Amino acid sequence: MTRSHPMARFAALGLLAMLISSPWAHARKTDPPRELALLSTAVESLSERVDPAIVEVVVTGFSLTQRRGGGVVAPTLSGGSGVIVDPEGYIVTNAHVVEGASEIKVRLAPPVDSDRGSVLPAPAPMLGAKLLGIDRETDLAVLKIDGGPFAALSFGDSEGLRPGRLVFAFGSPLGLENSVSMGVVSAVARQLAPDAPMIYIQTDAAINPGNSGGALVDVTGELIGINTMIYSKSGGNEGIGFAAPAHIVKTIYKRIREQGRMRRGIIAASAQTITPELAQGLTLPVREGVILADVYPGGPADRAGLKVGDIVLGVDGKSMENARQMDVNVYLKSIGGIVDIDLLRDGERLTLPVRVIERKEFGGPFADRVSVDESAVPELGIVAVSLGRDIAGLLPDLRRDAGVVVAAQIQGGGAVTPLRSGDVIYSVNGQPAGTLDELRGLLSGRMSGDTVVLQVERQGRLHYVVAPLQ
Repeated sequence: MTRSHPMARFAALGLLAMLISSPWAHARKTDPPRELALLSTAVESLSERVDPAIVEVVVTGFSLTQRRGGGVVAPTLSGGSGVIVDPEGYIVTNAHVVEGASEIKVRLAPPVDSDRGSVLPAPAPMLGAKLLGIDRETDLAVLKIDGGPFAALSFGDSEGLRPGRLVFAFGSPLGLENSVSMGVVSAVARQLAPDAPMIYIQTDAAINPGNSGGALVDVTGELIGINTMIYSKSGGNEGIGFAAPAHIVKTIYKRIREQGRMRRGIIAASAQTITPELAQGLTLPVREGVILADVYPGGPADRAGLKVGDIVLGVDGKSMENARQMDVNVYLKSIGGIVDIDLLRDGERLTLPVRVIERKEFGGPFADRVSVDESAVPELGIVAVSLGRDIAGLLPDLRRDAGVVVAAQIQGGGAVTPLRSGDVIYSVNGQPAGTLDELRGLLSGRMSGDTVVLQVERQGRLHYVVAPLQ
């Protein structure tokens, strides 16, 4: 390592002093480049337009607190964010934000008051919200508040996104309402697991707990996604966030608003993405795309002439790259309508018209039918309700007409329950549990840490579930 001459160091310091004190340096310090000033002004304007349409969602649920002599179930508050998408008060948020809620409220953006002397915002109004419907597959939910008209965001073109596009995340991270962060689109169609039913926009805009259900907008202020989850080893933002694309959100929102739930179409055939290994093992003429792994006997696809092993080239003229894409293109079709399936079979190209039928959905919004005092089963970490005629209507084609329906999980205080909302408990260790009182009686006297075997119906199938008692 060489040392500089002392005179050289003095000369460098003198030059630095001249630069700092010169008019040129002063101009650079006080006058930002025009492009940066325009960007800053544009972002401020964007925030002012978007903020009024962003709400904080406050949810009352159930929690289990361990005390001497057992657990105590008590109401608990949690929350997330939401986006007003219609001036009449329709709000889109995440299903996981509101699922299992006994009460939902939304805090609107603070009113703008230019005459206030304080930089702190005015108190924001809080309104009760009604849950119109949940779609667990996309983790989306629709709420409704009364009043208005309210500021609302319009849906943008999420299918036209490209990596590098500038985006902004709005929401209430960690309960800090009306926060905004800036980033870019990292990927436009991130699939978190092979053949998973959802794809996500990946962004490096800062997203943290509480941002769930908030807006991802582009530079025009249009809604291009609903912030849903983050990938994090620390529990906080690490630059990998995911948002449900607006074109999917818009479809789910419209179906729930019009029909109270998301009705999905199927053709009663199981599609699978072609992998190189699959293509080699089956000696397929293509190395990518979609193959039919199953055609249900007597279903629409079977009646239309589709067969196991058919290679699906397109749906209504749109080429298919993977199984998820085919499933989505079919379920978005109108129930009872016709979809044209372009396929390859033994070297021959065929187009077969297939009727779309409704996919059966299981589960339902049960939390509004229970109360903490009357419905908690702390031993199992659940809130439940006896199976009645009104509940049975939400769970089609049940195997039995007596049982106990799981309405929600109780969070905290013990082992994580293996039971899910919508499960129907029929027995405990082989003993029938036809009502909530009977279930409690079969659990009475058992110790925390013991296990019981429950017979449960879940999505049309019977299971034995080993459940630890809390």
